[in-house]
Amino acid sequence: MKILISNDDGISSAGIYALAQELKKIGDVTVVAPLTEQSAVGHAITMKLPLRVKKHYINNEFFGYAVDGTPADCTKMGVRNILQMNPDIVVSGINHGSNTATNTIYSGTVSAAREAAIMDIPALAISVASHDVTDFTLAAQIAARFCMLVKEKGLTRGTLLNINVPDKPKEEIKGILLTKQGKSKWDDIYEKRVDPYGKDYYWLTGTLVPLDTSMEYDECAVKNDYVAVTPIHFDLTDHETYDKMHSWNIPDLSL
Repeated sequence: MKILISNDDGISSAGIYALAQELKKIGDVTVVAPLTEQSAVGHAITMKLPLRVKKHYINNEFFGYAVDGTPADCTKMGVRNILQMNPDIVVSGINHGSNTATNTIYSGTVSAAREAAIMDIPALAISVASHDVTDFTLAAQIAARFCMLVKEKGLTRGTLLNINVPDKPKEEIKGILLTKQGKSKWDDIYEKRVDPYGKDYYWLTGTLVPLDTSMEYDECAVKNDYVAVTPIHFDLTDHETYDKMHSWNIPDLSL
């Protein structure tokens, strides 16, 4: 398998290193990731600034390519300029922190995989539900397993798999569930603070408000110690409302 790896935590993160080492066991891995952390940048792409790419080494060994852009930039750059071909799959992660419910909108990790889906390349994003992860081994193994499953079963064009793993030892995880994207949301505010020079500044802070109680949704499944696997795509149409709006007779409205 030809595997392209990216993330949003940056090319120096522990998560992407663990992922690359595991996926090298099943395929030919190329890493193209942001030079610096790009968490919560969503699906931004760079248009008004030049992008620079440099080789990145770990312990004097070549690891991959660092791009001073966004996760979506990295997918584009990796496919079009570095590989100059479509890989068999794009894997984004392993993210520090879950990407469930509305977090998937903000997530650079998910967006790197979504960009691949837009390019008709099978993709998955994988995250661990903690910002203080000490061991990415299980998540990396799950990513490898799903790479093989996608190779065997295929994915609907334009769809990616968003996988979230509880930050628990393997023996404490209850299983793997196929889930839907949840409806949790953030109750947040920009907290006002003062810098050492007496100038005001603001720092985003808040808490996640869960709205789902059913295990069929990603956030709830992860909270209950299950790995959540959610197929998502970039069709943002609200099909239920679309059907209802036919009664509005919009074509008959005068301009």
